[in-house]
Amino acid sequence: MIYTVTLNPSIDFIVRLDHLELGNVNRMVSDDKFVGGKGINVSRILKRLAIDNVATGFIGGFTGRFVEEGLIKEGINPEFIKVNEDTRINVKIKANSETEINGTGPTISQEQLESLEAILAGLSKEDTVVFAGSAPASLGNHVYNVLIPIAKQAGAEVVCDFEGQTLLDALEYQPLLVKPNNHELAAIFGVELDGLDAIETYARQILAKGAKHVIISMAGDGALLVTKEAAYFAKPITGHVKNSVGAGDSMVAGFTGEYVKSKDPVEALKWGVACGTATTFSDDLATADFIRDIYQKVEVEKR
Repeated sequence: MIYTVTLNPSIDFIVRLDHLELGNVNRMVSDDKFVGGKGINVSRILKRLAIDNVATGFIGGFTGRFVEEGLIKEGINPEFIKVNEDTRINVKIKANSETEINGTGPTISQEQLESLEAILAGLSKEDTVVFAGSAPASLGNHVYNVLIPIAKQAGAEVVCDFEGQTLLDALEYQPLLVKPNNHELAAIFGVELDGLDAIETYARQILAKGAKHVIISMAGDGALLVTKEAAYFAKPITGHVKNSVGAGDSMVAGFTGEYVKSKDPVEALKWGVACGTATTFSDDLATADFIRDIYQKVEVEKR
């Protein structure tokens, strides 16, 4: 079974305006409310690929009920730990430019943290856990240094979708996959990356530190998968970019879902690129039909 861990889920409240005027009353043209959070996005894409999974983490209040009910409606099994404060709301304003206002998230008690630890301790070598996104401020991202080893000690594989120091810390636990983009990779090593050769060189340093597979996403310039055996470049696919939210999570879902089934990293890369690209070309996370259409356009070459 694939488990996704979202420590700080959200309701993503999308507000669309023709123009935003600070200090004045603004009237929206349209709005949407989506279940949000990086691990939750992975769960939603996995389910659209007909891959059963369990979503866990922390939720609370009326906003938490919205998240849980939304997942159940999509056929996803939620096993969240209930907390006392409300799950956060993230406001994303789409006008002449995009503005985001993200909530901080609820306070997590030691008892609630231990309940999540118990779920992870009950996993087995048949399970894969996707840890994704930042933790609530009350925990801090260092909490992953507690949670990831518990899953590993239970025998599970782990996928770690983080940035910066949190990603570097996770490499100690030999994650199945990490997926920094090219800008995040450059920031980790304090360098400028000029071309695929340089990107591959530094991706291999991530491998040397413990990762089993590294995907470097490069937005409209394609994606590079680096393994111990080889590197594979997925060519960019042209289309109308509508949405950047959830594209990376969709790529993680596509790769993880396929790799757990087939253990084929190239095929997993193709599905990862298909899912990420399809979401980029969609208003929300991509539909199953659109993902399959995009998959037919994915071209991968060995470097």
